[in-house]
Amino acid sequence: MSDVQVTNNEAEQRYEARVDGELAGSAYYDTADDLIVFTHTEVDDAFEGQGVGSALARAALDDVRADGRRRVIPRCPFIKGWIDRHPEYRDLLD
Repeated sequence: MSDVQVTNNEAEQRYEARVDGELAGSAYYDTADDLIVFTHTEVDDAFEGQGVGSALARAALDDVRADGRRRVIPRCPFIKGWIDRHPEYRDLLD
């Protein structure tokens, strides 16, 4: 599989994962002053099982960390489960 490119589409309030330019998945969020609430993550069926969801979660959380302004509330079961499996991201939790 090609590299997964993840960008923050702030206008749509979602992180987007693209593979060869094609939208492969999205992680939706809401923000408040000092919080980002991940509400839903979806990966297109054509990209299931190819690491798109994990790349999306990692890039989104790395972006939150680099920005440094917000704490994370993972209402989305996928993001919550990913953080559970990657304890080095637990410091971001509100």
